[in-house]
Amino acid sequence: MPDIMGRHRAILNEAHCQTCSLSSLCLPLALELEHMDQFDSIIRRRAPLKKGEPLFRQGDVFTSVFAVRSGSLKQVTTEGNGSDQLTNFYLPSELVGLDGINEATYPGSIIALETTTVCEIPFDRLDLLSEQLPELRGQLYRSMSKELREDRRMMRLLSRKTADQRLASFLITLSERFRRRGYSPYSFRLSMSRADIGNYLGLAVETVSRILSRFQSQKVVAVSGREVNVLDMPALIALSEEEEQELNSP
Repeated sequence: MPDIMGRHRAILNEAHCQTCSLSSLCLPLALELEHMDQFDSIIRRRAPLKKGEPLFRQGDVFTSVFAVRSGSLKQVTTEGNGSDQLTNFYLPSELVGLDGINEATYPGSIIALETTTVCEIPFDRLDLLSEQLPELRGQLYRSMSKELREDRRMMRLLSRKTADQRLASFLITLSERFRRRGYSPYSFRLSMSRADIGNYLGLAVETVSRILSRFQSQKVVAVSGREVNVLDMPALIALSEEEEQELNSP
């Protein structure tokens, strides 16, 4: 029988920031070549997570942030009444766990949506290194700022838009995130289920399916299972902005 775990260990040992295809999107993007090894030395490579496996649980002590190397993750927060609210999705190069810094515990559970690999970055070592490397500290601040902007965008999305506009905005945001990673912004696979999308957008799963069917009949998108093809991006953008245009019209 082949040594599968041995191959996994070899892959993890060979992974370095300098050779990573995502280094231009991740924390090291601001670093000069001579500083890359310093950053690389504090990173812990972890074995791949299987679909449904937690990276950490809500309430766990905050120790590290994580950079997604491949795959995708979702963040689930359990409310006081016991219900689960899906609050974020994470794609390759994105940082996970920054929201645990303030209270020193993670505010939500992070679950793999598919086979996923991450780089673990112990925060105490990252904090010390960022004092020595101002460009790293600046990139860390930009990552935090981006997360704050995304949180505010999501609040506006849920409070001001109809179901159709929420889903259109969600697809546009995913398209842009894939584009930044060098993938097609017009053809991509959803790693999350429609139930997950509905939970995230505050919609019933039946509503998500109904809207997707309507978008297909309008020839805005084509959907086959979890494969999405954006056929008319301007029309999708118009759908996402329709309500705001109506609100701002005289």
